Amino acid sequence: MDTVLAPTVARIDGVALHAPGDVLDAETLRQRACTELLRQAARREGLLAADDPAPVDGAISKAAVAAIDVLLDRALQVPEPTEDACRRYFAARAQSFSAGERVRVRHILFAVTPGVDVAALRKRAESALVDVRCHGGQAEGAFAAAARALSNCPSGADGGDLGWLLAGDCAPELAKEIFARTEIGVLPRLVPSRFGFHVVEVLERDPGVIPTFEVVRGAVRVALRQQGFVTALRQYLQVIARAAIVEGVDLDAADTPLVR
Repeated sequence: MDTVLAPTVARIDGVALHAPGDVLDAETLRQRACTELLRQAARREGLLAADDPAPVDGAISKAAVAAIDVLLDRALQVPEPTEDACRRYFAARAQSFSAGERVRVRHILFAVTPGVDVAALRKRAESALVDVRCHGGQAEGAFAAAARALSNCPSGADGGDLGWLLAGDCAPELAKEIFARTEIGVLPRLVPSRFGFHVVEVLERDPGVIPTFEVVRGAVRVALRQQGFVTALRQYLQVIARAAIVEGVDLDAADTPLVR
């Protein structure tokens, strides 16, 4: 996750998003900016008192939360998914609705600990990744040896073997990378998580059971509604951001805007 030390305080129409000198990751800064854009829009629409307090460490008042909900209900036009759209969505992503999908994984963890040089740690992790990927057919022995020598996880003693995992068994950052893919082998890039940097190898995949469309129709419809909501919200934020004075934050880089 990118981390930035803002040289000046980031602001939306003069309202500070953080205290001077605060270290924020780029996505947190963008989330705070989106929230402040919406809070100010709610004030302009008369949904929130003019004296509503500015956010503190990114937290807004309960009144502001309620006002933003009303604002978005009024401002966003989210189309109701059609049956055909739901079926197309399911056909393209059926695997994501499977039950019991699991993977057999091993990893090498380069843990981020207090005082560690993160840039140097990443370079060590990248070097290990290149090394195990370049061993080709000998990767099994090379990976286990590297895990025993380098990993900060107790699994290193077992060559990094984590066994069979469901998505809920590992950190969300790891699950997102591992379960979004279909290949077997060492993942082509490091996986950052709250624990550090992981070199990951998927040894086996068990796809679980893929249900019929009829079984998950409701879940598909919810997913499409959420997708439509995110698209409409992004467009609305772009409109109100163009009318605001935005300082010290790059809203164009946002992957996914604030979502209720």
